[in-house]
Amino acid sequence: MRRMTEATAKPADGKSRIRRIPMAFWRRPRVIRGGAVLGFALLAGALTWAVSQGRAAEAYDNARAALVEFSATAGLVTREVFVTGRVRASREALIEALDVTLGAPLLAFDAEAARRRVETIGWIRDVVIERRLPDTIFLRVVERRPLALWQRAGRLLVIDRDGVVIDGAAPLAFSRLPVMVGDDAPEHAARLLAVLATEPSLNQRVAAAIRVGGRRWNLRLDNGVDVELPEAGFAAAWRRLADIERRHGLLSRDITAIDLRLPDRLVVRPAEAFRGWRADGEST
Repeated sequence: MRRMTEATAKPADGKSRIRRIPMAFWRRPRVIRGGAVLGFALLAGALTWAVSQGRAAEAYDNARAALVEFSATAGLVTREVFVTGRVRASREALIEALDVTLGAPLLAFDAEAARRRVETIGWIRDVVIERRLPDTIFLRVVERRPLALWQRAGRLLVIDRDGVVIDGAAPLAFSRLPVMVGDDAPEHAARLLAVLATEPSLNQRVAAAIRVGGRRWNLRLDNGVDVELPEAGFAAAWRRLADIERRHGLLSRDITAIDLRLPDRLVVRPAEAFRGWRADGEST
C-alpha cells in the first residue's frame, strides 16, 4: 500500500505545508531525538569494538540493520510521500521509481538510489529526494519544458531547451511547436528560437527550421518561402529581414526564397510569375 500527497496549492507566502494529526508520544521529536542519540551511541560502540577485532565491515552492516530496526520501534516509519513540482510526469511512474512501502522503516529508504531511478523518467529534468523525520519522504521534481519538435528518420520527437528528447511526450500534444530538422538541430535549437523570438510578428510565420551542414539554418515560412540564414551574424540578418518586411511587405510578393547569407545584400528568388524585386537600399 502506498500513498502519495502532492502540493497543488500554496498559501500567500508561497510555501507548501503538510498538515498532520497529533503525534503519539513515542513519535514526538523529543522522544525521537533521544532514541536517535541512544541508537547512534550503540552504533558507535559496536563499530569501535569491531575495529579492534578487525571485523569493521561486518559489524557496520549488523549495527546499521539494528539501528534501522530500533528507529522503527521509535516511530520512524514511512507514512507519507509528499511530491511537489509534478505536472506531466506520470504519478504511477514516480511511485514505481520510488519503490516506497508505507510502514517500512524510514531509515531503510535509500534516497540516492531512488533519485537515480526517478531521473530515468522522461519528463524529469532534476529531482531532490529527502527523508523528513518522523515519517515523510519528500520529493521535489523539476520537469522538462517542451521547446520544439525534432524530425528524425521520419518521426517527430519532443525536445527540451537542452536538446534532450522527452521520452513519453506525445508530439501531437505539442503540434504548435516549431519543427527542427537535422542531426545536430536539438543542441542548437534553443539559441535559434531565442533569436527568432526577438521579432514576434515574423517568428509566428516560421513553420520549420532546417540545420544545414552542421553550420547554419534555413527557415521554412508558413507561405512556403525559404529563408537562408548566414552561419555568423544570423541575429542581425533576422532583424534586417523583419525591418524589410515591415517597410515593404516582402513576404506578400510572389517569391520562393530569400537569401540572407551575404551581409551587405539580400537576394530574392522569384517564382515563375515574378522575376525580380528590389527594395530601397537593398540589392537582389
